[in-house]
Order: sequence, then structure tokens, then C-alpha cells
Amino acid sequence: MKNKLSPTQVEKVMRDNDFIVSMTDVKGRITYGNRIFIEFSGYSWQELAGVQHNIIRHPDMPRCVFKLLWDVIAGGNECHAYVKNLAKDGSFYWVFANVTPLFDPSGQIEGYFSVRRKPRAEGVKVMAGLYQALLEIEQKAGARDAIEASTQVLLKILADKGVGYDEFVLSI
Repeated sequence: MKNKLSPTQVEKVMRDNDFIVSMTDVKGRITYGNRIFIEFSGYSWQELAGVQHNIIRHPDMPRCVFKLLWDVIAGGNECHAYVKNLAKDGSFYWVFANVTPLFDPSGQIEGYFSVRRKPRAEGVKVMAGLYQALLEIEQKAGARDAIEASTQVLLKILADKGVGYDEFVLSI
């Protein structure tokens, strides 16, 4: 299901004790979502079950961030990220996400588990600016070269800081 919602400027802010929890299969289809996920996304469980998790992808999120996240978790590692999500009503909400692979008894990845909490305001400010710059690079590069162009800029920024992506987002 491709999200065709028109984003609004209405922001939903997570409460300090909220935890949004979801699980997906290896293809990113939602297999579980807690009541806070349902509340903030604005979708019913029936609308979310079996649907690609990107149903809540906000167009302000650069594609390179999701590629990086998927590369990390598909490699069997956890990843942290600031993410701006799009609710069913067009509103948005920022989260600080921890995404972890789920392994079957033989050690194969069978899905992914994500816990999101209220992000730090300073982190949102930093990442919103970075994401805007990466989006502009993606738009200038065109659809075919967007991810590669923005990834190179992101990697250069991280290299200049002497940190990896996880280390960077955990530090802000």
C-alpha cells in the first residue's frame, strides 16, 4: 500500500512514558503493533496488519536514512534513528527508534522489532535540519541517483565527525 496522504503541519507529541512497539516480517510487513502505535498512526489494527511499515513514512524523511537502517538490521545488527512519521490524518510525529532483528532458533532473521520513544527536542532539531539538507540533495540528484547522492553526503558528515550513524544519533 503506497501512502498518498497529504501531510499537514499538525504535530502529535509523544508523552514521556509512551513506547510505540511494532514488529514486522523480513519484508517489512507489520505483524504486531501496540495500542500506542495504533493511537499515533491513526490506523486501526485491521488497516495495519500485513501492510508495509512504510505506510507511516513521512515525505520529509530522506530515502538514504531508510536504506542505512535496512542495511544495518538486515546485517543482523540493531539501529537507532530519529524518524518523522506520517499519521493517517496527515499529522506527523517524531520518534526515537531502536530497531532490532528477530532471529529464529537457527540464527536466521525472521523479522524485526522496533521500540520508539519520545525523542529529545535537541535531537529532533539537529536531525530535521540534516534531513532537509539530505532531501534537497536527493531531489537534485533525481530518483535514480537520490539514495547514492545523499548517502555519500551523510557518510562524509559522519566521517568528518569521526563517528558512525548510531553513535551520532545516540550523542544528540
